[in-house]
Formats: sequence, C-alpha cells, structure tokens
Amino acid sequence: MCCEKTADRLMTPRAWTSVQPGHLIAAPVVVLVLLLALLLGARASVSNLALLATGFGAIVLVANPSLGLPAVLLSALLLPLSIPTGTEVMLHPVVFVLAAVAGLSLLKSVRAQRFVLAASPANLPLLLFLIAGLLSFAVGNATWDWMVPHKSNFWLVQFAQWAIFALSAAAFWLTANTVRSIAALQRLTWLFLGVAGALALLRMVSVTAPLANAISTGAFIRAPLWVLLIALGGGQLLFNRSLGAAARIFLLAVIVAVLFYAFVEAREAASTWVGIGVAMAVLVWLRWPRLRWLMIGMVVLLAVSGALFPFFYEFAGGDREWDQSGGARLVLIERVVEVTLRNPITGLGPAAYRPYANVKPLPYGRALWMTPQINSHNNYVDLFSHVGLVGLALFGWFVIALWRQGLRARHRHRQGFASGYVNGVLAAGASSLVIMLLADWLLPFVYNIGFYGFQASVLVWLFWGGMVVLDRLPAQPVHGLDAPN
Repeated sequence: MCCEKTADRLMTPRAWTSVQPGHLIAAPVVVLVLLLALLLGARASVSNLALLATGFGAIVLVANPSLGLPAVLLSALLLPLSIPTGTEVMLHPVVFVLAAVAGLSLLKSVRAQRFVLAASPANLPLLLFLIAGLLSFAVGNATWDWMVPHKSNFWLVQFAQWAIFALSAAAFWLTANTVRSIAALQRLTWLFLGVAGALALLRMVSVTAPLANAISTGAFIRAPLWVLLIALGGGQLLFNRSLGAAARIFLLAVIVAVLFYAFVEAREAASTWVGIGVAMAVLVWLRWPRLRWLMIGMVVLLAVSGALFPFFYEFAGGDREWDQSGGARLVLIERVVEVTLRNPITGLGPAAYRPYANVKPLPYGRALWMTPQINSHNNYVDLFSHVGLVGLALFGWFVIALWRQGLRARHRHRQGFASGYVNGVLAAGASSLVIMLLADWLLPFVYNIGFYGFQASVLVWLFWGGMVVLDRLPAQPVHGLDAPN
C-alpha cells in the first residue's frame, strides 16, 4: 500500500515540475559512473582510475558548481597521474577537470540565457588569439610541404597544442566570470598558498619530502608554480597590513622554502631563480616607490663596472652550462626561425615546426645531430612558429590590455587582501613574461614542457583572471584581519 502511494505521487505532474535541471544532468552522470565502475573494475589501471575519479568529480561539480575553481587548483597540485593518448602526448587530471568545470559553467550560462563575459579589454585579443591558432592550423595543413613527412595522426598533436591555448584562456575566463566577491577570491588564494606552501615546506624536510613528492604533481618542478607562490605570498606580506601574525609566520616560512629550492636545491634550473628574482624585484618596486631610482642606479653601476653579467653567468653554471645548454639553445632557435620563415604571417601551425625542423641534421660545434628533436626552449619563438606574427601580436595585445587593467585595479584597491593580491599577480605576470624567454613556460610546447608543465602554467592563468574580478569590484574598507590567523 505504501509503495503504491509513493508510485502515485511520483506520477503526478507536480512531482516532475519540482525536479531541478541539475538533477536531470546528474542522473545520467551517476548512471555512467556506475557503469564505468562495473566495466573497469576488473581491469584496474592508473588510466581507468583517473577516468573513474573524473566521473565521480563530475557528479560533485554538478551538485555544487561553486567547487569548480578549487577542484581545478587542487587537481593541478595534488593528482600526480599521467594518462596516455596513443601519441607522444600525455594528459593529466587537471585537463579533464578544467574542461569539465568550464563546460558546466558554459552550460549554466546558456541555460540562463545570459552568456556574457566579464568586461575586460583583454577578452577580445585573447579570443582573436584562439581564432588565429585555428587559422594557422588550417593554413599550415593546406600549404604543407609534401617533402616534410609526418604521422597520419599528427593533427591530434596539433589539436593538443591548440587545446593548451584554449584551456589556458578557459582558466583565465573561469576565474574572471565565476568569482563574484573579494571574499571568494581570498578563499581561492589562501587555498593555493596553504596547499602549495605546505608542500613546499614538506619538501624541505628529509623525513617528509618523499610524502610530499608522492602526492604532488609535476607542477612542483616547474618555474611558474614557484614564481606564483612567492609573488602571491610576498604580495600579502608586503601590502596586506591587516595580515594576522600566524599567517605572516607561515608565509615567511614558505618564502624561505621557495628561496631554498630555487637558489640551493634546484640552482641549475635558471628559469626558477631568475623568475623568483624578477618577482621579488617587482614587488619591491611596487611597494617602495622611493627605492626605484636606487634600484636602477645599482643595476646600472654593476653593469658598467662589469660585475653584473659575470656574476649571473657563473651562478648559472658558467662555461660548462653554456656549452651544454646555452649555446645549443641559440642553434635551436635559429633552426625554428629558419623553417618558420616559410610562412611568418600565420606561422606553420600549432606544433608544426617539429616535423619541419627535423628534416635535416642539426650541426652544433663539431657535432652533427642526425635525427634532431627540435624544441626552441623559448615561448616567444614557439608562438611565432605556432601562430605567426599575427598570433604573436595578438598575445602581446592581450598582455598589455591585462597589465593596464591590473594597474587600474591596483589604483582602486590600496589596502587589505585585494592590494596584496593585485600587486602579487602583477609581479607574477611580469616574471612569467621574463621566463618565457628561457623556456615554453606560460603556453607550453606540447612536445617539450607540454601538459606536464601545463599543471603549473594553468595556475598563472587562473590567478590572472582575478585581476578582472578586482577591476570590477569596488574597494572595501578593511575591518579586522583579511587572512586567517
């Protein structure tokens, strides 16, 4: 009798009209995950585990979309899994999490019939940059030199390269369009500082280092993460005057860990300590305007005296490092530029310079590299080859527009967490543009740093979007502490 009454209630129109759209989305997702658990349970592997975890994560995100940005951040830091694709390219969980969160956000906007990007002068150049990538893909394949061999599935690799561009833009727009308040941006920032900072500290101690390495992703051996960590942490220390004592102690410890990693443990990784040095210099420049002329004078004096270049040259490894890496990079850049001059306007297409540059042997010194695997190790050269002068100019337009918006937000927010955030992100942005000269750090080349390094670079794009948020929000008076004690 009870069952009959329940069935009757479920069949009434009122019962169905009370069903929320999210329930209609979640139901098939739940069924799909259960089926995957049944089918993949007997064939356990890392890839299948990642697929199941992604499915369960999708259920959680459908039920609570506000967890999207934290999920992207944590998947970039804490899921050390690699997923094969059948090509030389490996994927990682953050790719799927970011795509799922961005997709759900887009569906929500379409359902609400209000798909409008948060106002930013950086939107147009970034959108045009993505279109330029597709144009370069089409033109490059239409005019491909039949004398240059490539695999039949090479278009998948090219699409993966463009996907790195698109996912980076998605991370930027996701923060810019889903964060509605300074408090929400504050929670996201402290989540990053807390998790990444704690792992950085654990890595310093021999007893806990194996655990930290086991649970952290490849982001922790990539320069953008360390640059972002010291820039955001330093920004809060220098500009957030209402920061609590416990938070200050924690951030100071994290900065010590970052400096130890960059200048002692990973000293051979020039991108890391150069990036950290630039970030710290920009923070000092922004915090103490009266010291700017002193800083400029010291740099000029050291340069004129001849002490500046030899110091950094020897610190970076001197002649040994130049013979092993520095000189070779110039030869690699020369080869990439040489083959790209075939079409400098729109470039060869995403990732296309590798087949072109590998056609003939590469001489370096007295050696001849018969079967080279070319990477320019320079993000600007990579972009020139991927998307040509058009795409490179659009990227420059995006950077300038975002920088100007950041300066406007800095002028508006002069105290508290918001001031620390915008100054920290400006420092991280300037540093990222410098280390792009040393490797493909911000928009990784799929054959080099690739999706493995994307786990670190996506974090920079994520927090760049926060400057758009602060630019549209009014400055708020500070009451008490802006950060947890």
